[in-house]
Amino acid sequence: MNSIRFKALQEAISRQPIDVQLPSNKVSDFFGVNVFSYETMQKYLSDGILKTLKAAIDSNTAIDRATADEVAIAMKTWAIERGVTHYTHWFQPLTGATAEKHDVFLDISEGRAMEKFGGGQLVQQEPDASSFPSGGIRSTFEARGYTGWDPSSPAFIFGKTLCIPTIYISYTGEALDYKAPLLKSINALNKAAVPVCNYFDKNVKKVVSTLGWEQEYFLVDEALFISRPDLIHAGRALFGANPAKGQQLEDHYWGSIPERVNEYMRDFETEAYKLGIPLKTRHNEVAPNQYEVAPIFEEVNIAVDHNQLLMDLMDKVARRHKLRVLLYEKPFAGVNGSGKHNNWSMATDTGKNLLSPGKTPESNLQFLAFFVNTIKAVHDYSDILRASIASAGNEHRLGANEAPPAIISVFIGEQLTKTLDEFEKKVKSGKSSEKKSLKLDIGHIPELLLDNTDRNRTSPFAFTGNKFEFRAVGSSANCAQSMLVLNTIVAEQLTKFKADVDKLVSKSTSIEDAIIQTLRGYITDSANIRFEGNNYSKEWVKEAEKRGLPNVQTTPEALEALLTDKAIKLFEKQGIFSKREQEARHEIQAEIYTKKIQIESRIMADMALTQIIPTALKYQNMLISNVKGIKDIFQTNHAFAGVEMKDKALAESMNEGGRYEDMADSQIAMIKEISERVSVIRNRTEQMIEERKKANKIEDTTAKAFAYCENVKPCFDEIRYHADKLELLVDDSLWPFPKYRELLFIK
Repeated sequence: MNSIRFKALQEAISRQPIDVQLPSNKVSDFFGVNVFSYETMQKYLSDGILKTLKAAIDSNTAIDRATADEVAIAMKTWAIERGVTHYTHWFQPLTGATAEKHDVFLDISEGRAMEKFGGGQLVQQEPDASSFPSGGIRSTFEARGYTGWDPSSPAFIFGKTLCIPTIYISYTGEALDYKAPLLKSINALNKAAVPVCNYFDKNVKKVVSTLGWEQEYFLVDEALFISRPDLIHAGRALFGANPAKGQQLEDHYWGSIPERVNEYMRDFETEAYKLGIPLKTRHNEVAPNQYEVAPIFEEVNIAVDHNQLLMDLMDKVARRHKLRVLLYEKPFAGVNGSGKHNNWSMATDTGKNLLSPGKTPESNLQFLAFFVNTIKAVHDYSDILRASIASAGNEHRLGANEAPPAIISVFIGEQLTKTLDEFEKKVKSGKSSEKKSLKLDIGHIPELLLDNTDRNRTSPFAFTGNKFEFRAVGSSANCAQSMLVLNTIVAEQLTKFKADVDKLVSKSTSIEDAIIQTLRGYITDSANIRFEGNNYSKEWVKEAEKRGLPNVQTTPEALEALLTDKAIKLFEKQGIFSKREQEARHEIQAEIYTKKIQIESRIMADMALTQIIPTALKYQNMLISNVKGIKDIFQTNHAFAGVEMKDKALAESMNEGGRYEDMADSQIAMIKEISERVSVIRNRTEQMIEERKKANKIEDTTAKAFAYCENVKPCFDEIRYHADKLELLVDDSLWPFPKYRELLFIK
């Protein structure tokens, strides 16, 4: 018996839920208590400083050092009162995780210790830039980089540390993180959207993008997790036969939440509420041991910070409950993977959701302007949007009949499709009666939309009533990657829209007429990206090809879109990335992809050669011994093989003609099967190792990524196939790893 696996199973089944006590029965009593929020600042800052700070944030202007000094003193006072001893600049490097270096509130002056934290420490720090991904922007020996305070995202206390959200840039000013370009994209969208809003409402002075993410994840008992090297090092099960029961009964989705899991959820939710993360929803997801948590919508910069913070929080709290959270996009083959649906919209400072249909023809024309321009942006830049969700993990998930395919398309629903079709046909320039008729038709959109728009779970980019849901984002991803691209392409499209409308207006066309004519052209131009059917179907793949829509299956291929002239010009024009930064991002993502496939390859080889094959051979030897025993008893012809039997005729019949082979037929077949499968695993593993060695000699980052994708990764499936067959063949008591039935159903 494999002692490690069965000891882990014993630990897992003996777990008891940890009773979680809330600070109060009302979440509002403790919501945001660990956040240096505006309400908190009112208690620690003078009215003048608070007004200056708020004005700088609202107008996106620099904060002077005197104001920063006052804010730093207030932050320190508040934090120390709450038991904090250290502070850190909390940033999001291109590793995908967050980063922090803790410094104590301490200074020594004339031999005397004192707590000190000023504007200098608040505004800027200097982390070592040589050990973070830079894509060649910084050499290893060039270590200097800077973090800079983001005052639009409030500081918070995590544990006993004051965390200050910051951007992260190189010594020469290039962005080395996710936050800096995200903030630039927010500004670009605001700059492009406000003039368009002013066609309809002159009072609009600011537009922000909003985000509501849906975080999916798996939970596994800690003992079972530790017993699986692949889960520890790769975040997914590289081996594992499908259990008899998976998700086919559809009984887990929105089912009763297991008690232990529910207490875990209550625990991390409580910590999240203290950090100001407005979690709203929790439920079982489709796959066994898969769950989801989702918040109330927030401004996109805050929402991204909160998601990054929550993923860290979920991991820490899970360990308290002897659980491990899996955020990998496809941790278990054969059941659904995990995504992070990004629900995106735009809102004005007057309180209007620009993707929410209005109650008047005029407001509906505004809705259509932003609605159609978003679709046009996705149509024109679908390749860049696809690149924004490319990763080693998401490669396993996209198109796996559980998630959107790699083909980017837009779903808007039957009613809105009819509306756009009618809009396209009816609009005729210069005919006011038709315009009035059209506006009245548009005026009915709210009722039609709110009551009749369905959701298409197969669409990668679906309109769901008052927002677009980008469903293709991976569960482990930083939302900033896809959100900054979406902000940027919509900003670019709105800029074009404004230019096209103004051009018509300059030719004596009314503003309303110019808007309608321009939108009509956009509807026609972007029609190919709209699809209302089943994105999982083979028919759609063929239809998409006819429409000229790209079907990019692999990460290295998808990332190539970042290097096109179109992409470089787009990001340069909108002030998001320089060409150097864009090339660096491509290199970093290609390198991360390579390293992840490399790690999986090494783990797979280790598990196959040192645990799976030896286990199979051990069981094979047991079968061989069994066959030999049968042979010893029954092989000798015309004798009783040393066994006294009263029925001599029966003995002779049993011994006749080497009958032992018939009696051991099943064992012999299993011995042969084990030998065949072990041989394939061994040969393919050696081939994989050789291909890895070849790939490692390639110096060009892009070429190396393609080599790992095309030559190393293809070995995975065949190695796994035969290993999983052995799992179903070998004595259960010998199998070294927790099986799917244990990982997915022990809660």
